[in-house]
Amino acid sequence: MTPPRSATAAQISAQPGYDFEAALQRAGFATLRRREVTTLQVNVGKLCNQACHHCHVDAGPRRTEIMTEATAEAVAALAGSSALDTMDLTGGAPELNPSFRYLVERARESELSVLVRCNLTVLFEDGMEWLPEFYKDNQAELVCSLPCYSADNVDRQRGVGVFDKSIEALLRLNAIGYGDPGSGLTLNLVYNPVGAELPPRQAELEGSYKEELRNLFGIEFDRLLTITNMPIRRFADQLHRTGAYERYMGLLVNHFNPDTIEGLMCRDLVSVGWDGKLYDCDFNQMLEIPLRDGRGRALSVCDVERLSDLSGLAVTAASHCFGCTAGTGSSCGGALS
Repeated sequence: MTPPRSATAAQISAQPGYDFEAALQRAGFATLRRREVTTLQVNVGKLCNQACHHCHVDAGPRRTEIMTEATAEAVAALAGSSALDTMDLTGGAPELNPSFRYLVERARESELSVLVRCNLTVLFEDGMEWLPEFYKDNQAELVCSLPCYSADNVDRQRGVGVFDKSIEALLRLNAIGYGDPGSGLTLNLVYNPVGAELPPRQAELEGSYKEELRNLFGIEFDRLLTITNMPIRRFADQLHRTGAYERYMGLLVNHFNPDTIEGLMCRDLVSVGWDGKLYDCDFNQMLEIPLRDGRGRALSVCDVERLSDLSGLAVTAASHCFGCTAGTGSSCGGALS
């Protein structure tokens, strides 16, 4: 059974063998509930200078979903009134949003750490020459996509020429202190599999990345984060076209790991969409599964005074949650166990 791209949580979970709630119960867990929110992840839109094959956001150069100035102001106000640690900016390419500077600067004024999910090649877009120094001035932690240390694999997944630009971007970031342990400037890389498989163990792969990038290009970075490809949107379409959807879902379900539950990002993170709607995570956002209050009302950034008000609410789970709990687990911060 193949779920439609816009399937609801109930429709997805109703597929035979893909009931995540049932898997939780078999492992001795109750329904997932929110803890205190520490991270506000802000998806500023789907505009991107790349169109990667695995992208769960369906981002690309022609997308028009872009966070408005008014919504960015509401997001900044909510972040400032909440006891958060981090604002996590993502997209698309978040730097292409006109309010990117504003969100970073307001977050820093509120004494929040800023994390930017950067695709690296955005540094070479027209008018983006200011980005490296802006990152540095605001002590932004960078999480940069580099799914392999070989050109063939990167270009196959992300587009021709992306690898060479990514290497040049990393060298530029290294030149201003990113990746230097004494600089206070954090540069993390992200690995995701090229195909329908689970990532290798994070610590072991990190060692290989560091050795290869240092020896081949003189590049240094802090940590490697391994992230599982989620069976939604563009990657799900690819799985369906190749007849691999059922096999991949079987892989995720059969590798369900209860040790990942405690660290799931939906427990401590709230995701904000480009239109201001709230979600348990970025993946629920792309499936249009909203975060709901105790009365079942879908929430937006304008409905909440403080993010602490969301503590204790149930997390809406569906079959794609097997992607976060398979093997060593997966989150926006990498492996979970």
